[in-house]
Amino acid sequence: MRRVTTMVHVLSSRVLLRPTDPERSRTFYGRTLGLEVSREFGTGPERGTVYFLGGGFLEVSGRSETPPAPGLQLWMQVADAAAAHKKLSQRGAQVLRPPLQEPWGLVEMWISDPDDVKIVLVEVPVDHPLRYRPGL
Repeated sequence: MRRVTTMVHVLSSRVLLRPTDPERSRTFYGRTLGLEVSREFGTGPERGTVYFLGGGFLEVSGRSETPPAPGLQLWMQVADAAAAHKKLSQRGAQVLRPPLQEPWGLVEMWISDPDDVKIVLVEVPVDHPLRYRPGL
């Protein structure tokens, strides 16, 4: 059996987002989406805010003249997609698609951040293989 050697030992990770309007993005991720702040650093409009994303982090810092990469998408698991839809709609989030159960069994809804970064909010049903593994 061949042993796989890890070349890089990753201790932590986060997605770095350089928005076109940092305050607008902080309002979206902090107030509209309701993400908890892990830490903040720096001062002024380009200061950094790091949000908890379950097992990862999202850092909103700096500023970009252009929106983030067009193919960038965020995947966030939620406990209840219907409740998230109701809450986010009330808070004025741009809902691209309400929650629907996909052929692969996940319940997904799509929203967009102020720079048009697509975010899928995913509910994993109790009987889905991501949660339930028969025989284990």
